[in-house]
Amino acid sequence: MLLRFKMVEAALNHRAVEVKAPAARPSEYFGEKVFGRAVMRKYLDKPTYEALLNTMDNGTPLSLELADSVAAGMRQWALDNGADHYTHWFQPLTGGTAEKHDSFSDPDGKGMVIESFSGKVLAQQEPDASSFPNGGIRNTFEARGYSAWDPTSPAFIVDTTLCIPTVFIAYTGEALDYKVPLLRSISAVDKAATAVCHYFDKNVNSVHTYLGWEQEYFLVDESLWAVRPDLVLTGRTLHGHESAKNQQLEDHYFGAIPTRVINFMKELECECLKLGIPVKTRHNEVAPNQFELAPVYEEANLANDHNQLLMTIMDKIARRHNFRVLLHEKPFKGINGSGKHNNWSLGTDTGVNLFGPGKTPSENLQFITFLVNVMAAVYKHNGLLKASIMSATNSHRLGANEAPPAIISAFLGSQISSVLDRLERSGGDDALRFDAKSVLKMSGVSQIPSILLDNTDRNRTSPFAFTGNRFEFRAVGSSDNCAEAMITLCTAAAEQLTEFKSEVDAKIEKGVKKERAIYETLKRLIKECKVIHFDGNGYSDEWKQEALRRGLDCETSAPLLFDRYLDAASVKMFGDMGVYNKVELEARTEVKWETYTKKIQIEARVLGDITMNNIIPVASKYEAMLLDKAYKMKELGISYDSDLELIKDIQSHTAMLQRLVRDMIEARKVANRVENQRQRAILYHDTVEIFFDQIRTHIDKLEEVIDDQLWPMPKYRELLFIK
Repeated sequence: MLLRFKMVEAALNHRAVEVKAPAARPSEYFGEKVFGRAVMRKYLDKPTYEALLNTMDNGTPLSLELADSVAAGMRQWALDNGADHYTHWFQPLTGGTAEKHDSFSDPDGKGMVIESFSGKVLAQQEPDASSFPNGGIRNTFEARGYSAWDPTSPAFIVDTTLCIPTVFIAYTGEALDYKVPLLRSISAVDKAATAVCHYFDKNVNSVHTYLGWEQEYFLVDESLWAVRPDLVLTGRTLHGHESAKNQQLEDHYFGAIPTRVINFMKELECECLKLGIPVKTRHNEVAPNQFELAPVYEEANLANDHNQLLMTIMDKIARRHNFRVLLHEKPFKGINGSGKHNNWSLGTDTGVNLFGPGKTPSENLQFITFLVNVMAAVYKHNGLLKASIMSATNSHRLGANEAPPAIISAFLGSQISSVLDRLERSGGDDALRFDAKSVLKMSGVSQIPSILLDNTDRNRTSPFAFTGNRFEFRAVGSSDNCAEAMITLCTAAAEQLTEFKSEVDAKIEKGVKKERAIYETLKRLIKECKVIHFDGNGYSDEWKQEALRRGLDCETSAPLLFDRYLDAASVKMFGDMGVYNKVELEARTEVKWETYTKKIQIEARVLGDITMNNIIPVASKYEAMLLDKAYKMKELGISYDSDLELIKDIQSHTAMLQRLVRDMIEARKVANRVENQRQRAILYHDTVEIFFDQIRTHIDKLEEVIDDQLWPMPKYRELLFIK
């Protein structure tokens, strides 16, 4: 109990770590730790440089001889910048990143060492795959896995280690990471979207996928974090009574950033810029001690690498400022949780944003074509898209009247909605008229009007909102790997665009003019996917009932949602688009069930330990103090009724806690005896996790009445308002 007050005192005494601004401007040190194109020109000869660019831009294979030349230049650059080790940096199914460091130094056979790094080592390594999640793809005795260089994402230096972004695959060839399927999905949507673009512009050679993520996070003082076992082991508070003041005044949102926090942000931004992460925005979020960082959008593969890298360096830098970063989606009850909004768009190599309204009828027909096809893809796979962002941690946030609901719908805004409604009703050659200030007239099929960017609110209750020139997938969790959602979204879009082109081509072959064929197909899709379109309040109970009536996926159980990956439509989609084969899907779903079970299992064990080892002993001690007081008052003939009521209250809570913890342990034992991963995950959801809120309620009631000086762990008012 004294420890808690010492930790609070330490937190209060923490001073802002002074951060010296770099002598140069950001434009002068941006990317200095990245083996980017400017550095390549300096360290590679011209033939090697041009060959590498061809590989990066066009996917042309790089010969081993040229790989040796690249490795030589990369090694020299790394040594010149203080690196002494290298690693293949990859993204296993743990959700984080992995790295095994090897020294550049090798014995020269003469009692000395030399710095070596070959093209073979650059291109491929064989890290032990035995302890990474694999979903049954490989046996324990088949530990080998391969990591292979991804030239499209540049190498970078962290501390004194050269990090080489790589894919990670099993000995038998299946993907064991997020990067392989992400690259496959990007390739699939590139191929499908480029084919559709040729209806409008034959000069388009490729379509690029772009991602701009917004990272929300909490900061807590490290000394307070260290004495909260639940924060240390699970990333969230499993108990804690609400602070009298939390976010109800909304005074933290966009407020002045505290000095300690701004110094952390400055150092973080500086490190990000050196690593080529184009950070742009920082601000206070809604909840106390909650903040957000967002970069400028980038190509999706690189953006995803940058987000994974960010989450790693955030933690390192936070510790230097006596903070801990909380990336859990719901670390505190009663205040907003954290998400990672994924702003997604497609753009051609000719510089056209396919989700941006144009200035000509042809450009706007293209815009409507891609917008409607994305809507159709989201409609067809709304359950799968929800499964792609569902987890044991994100399930606490979704639908909590602070984040998008656990129902996938799409917001378009009044103007775009009006355009689609009129296109659906139009006979094709009928003249459509719109407000003079907003759009021009439309006469005939090809005369799609000019469309201005919608100026309505982005509708923060929508999990998938069109925001003027992109779609914002707002339901992604703050601790998630962005790739999971992007893989599903890109693959669904690729499948839909492929089907769209087949249908349009079939009409053209029958003699229908191209624009008429496009228009007729769009009309059908607009009508078909109407049920996914919702511009209202996604938090309302009425919407939940309406969504169910519309036939949208309203399942909220994470283990059951993971089934969507194995639906026939999902297996076909991923297989047809070349993103996942059935074995990979089954393996990943198995990993999802296993991960869900383990996270709930850990939380159950931590909550049980805290209850039995911390809360009940303190409650019993305070109860004994009250009993002693009541006994003395009785001896003096003084009324002790109020103390007796308090004693009974404490006793009832401790008795219930002991029973609930015992029942929770028994439920866990029953679930643990089940071999099937899916069934075990379902049992953990249905029979173990249900105890969490019940146990928490009694702990929080005790926190309200037990002497503050006895309470063993930092309270919300201390965790959330120490600056």
